[in-house]
Amino acid sequence: MAKKSIPKHTKLSVYLYIPNIVGYTRVLMNCFAFAICFSNKGLFSLLYFISFVCDGIDGWCARKFNQVSTFGAVLDMITDRISTACLLVILSQVYRPGFAFLSLLALDIASHWLQMYSTFLLGKTSHKDVKDSTNWLFKAYYGNRMFMAYCCVACEVLYIMLFLIAEKQTESLTNVLITSMTKFSFTSSLLGLSLFGWAIKQTVNVIQMKTAADICVLHDINKKEKP
Repeated sequence: MAKKSIPKHTKLSVYLYIPNIVGYTRVLMNCFAFAICFSNKGLFSLLYFISFVCDGIDGWCARKFNQVSTFGAVLDMITDRISTACLLVILSQVYRPGFAFLSLLALDIASHWLQMYSTFLLGKTSHKDVKDSTNWLFKAYYGNRMFMAYCCVACEVLYIMLFLIAEKQTESLTNVLITSMTKFSFTSSLLGLSLFGWAIKQTVNVIQMKTAADICVLHDINKKEKP
């Protein structure tokens, strides 16, 4: 009588993949960080940045230990989007006009959600697969890990710095940026470098949203034209 084969992977084993455990740690770290963000800005910024760095560590672990999973990829993206969204909401309460940060939040979520959805429509396994794109910046962003890492780090560093240098609520964003950039210090240099990467990432977000929307529209047209 043949023995029943025991499944190599169970639901629990996937949940306990090393990169997924790193993901859970990121969630807990961010929860604590945002709970103390106004009472301890320094510790908040440190924990937030460590959580952001762990985004790269869990990806490395997934490849190193052959523990790539759809759940892990979704957990990773949700953690990234929610973390950035929470920080942008906080900045919208610290600076004026707050609408600027809420607009960035909407762009970030909309562009990534549309990109993920269009990826599924095309039958691709990763939202970073843009080899067939005709836009050179879009391809350069997702095709070069170092370039994408710089833009992502620059964006998060800029938001953290804006939070740290705000001395009181309802600061004027324009005044704070001009004052900080004209001091010719390490802070101003870091701000300038971060602003450049941030600008590229926001441009890519706009391109990503438009490209993904076009894919969704073309999918609808193709469905209607089929007999």
